[in-house]
Amino acid sequence: MIRSLWTGTTGMHGQQLNIDVIANNLANVSTTGFKKSKADFQDLLYQTMKVPGSQTSTDTESPTGILIGLGVKPAAVTKIFTQGDLILTENELDVAIEGNGFLQIEMPNGNTAYTRAGALKRDSNGRLTNSDGYPVLPTITIPDGSRQITISETGIVSALIGDDTVSTELGTMELATFTNPAGLAAIGKNLFEETSASGTAQTGTPGEDGYGTLLQTYLEGSNVNIVEEIANMITTQRAYEINSKTIQTSDEMMQTTNNLV
Repeated sequence: MIRSLWTGTTGMHGQQLNIDVIANNLANVSTTGFKKSKADFQDLLYQTMKVPGSQTSTDTESPTGILIGLGVKPAAVTKIFTQGDLILTENELDVAIEGNGFLQIEMPNGNTAYTRAGALKRDSNGRLTNSDGYPVLPTITIPDGSRQITISETGIVSALIGDDTVSTELGTMELATFTNPAGLAAIGKNLFEETSASGTAQTGTPGEDGYGTLLQTYLEGSNVNIVEEIANMITTQRAYEINSKTIQTSDEMMQTTNNLV
């Protein structure tokens, strides 16, 4: 019975983690470029009371044995990088990535971070930046007096400058891809950092093999499905309650046993 107390406890801890992940998904349902997470679990070690295949008589053996599980533990919280909905904004500096890839962002410490949030801005020097003012890489500067800024599907940034009637090409945006994007480390502000699990960033031109394309005046929405997350939340809540009931029942059984002594 003490074993069942601890088994129920591991179940409650596991479901608490699950509800935390679901709550974060729901909180970011309107976050640009957000990617939902999913908690994965593993069963714990088993206590062997009878080994499968052990002798039950001279000529027979146990077909299954008796193995008592000791509960559950979290194995991973995985980011799911499926495509989010494309949302029309009509802002000429907004870009959505359709397909694989991340925009590259230069952090204040000189490191490169990666994002799917394409709500771009211009800083005081005319450089394209993200919403926090961190420059997009490679650096693209839009001069003062520029108008009719266009960003092609292949990342070419052009604009009419001053009284020009022909667009001037200002630079080309690049995308980064990873062998294992689920291995990226989320650092907040819609940004990810490269890790040994993600592999090294491979950069290329949008539209090339393995790279997505850019859609100007669109943003990629969160890939969180509200109905799915609410259904998961209800299931998780019930599982938490059931594990709590397991602990309560085990406690009542122990009290009954003590009363018999």
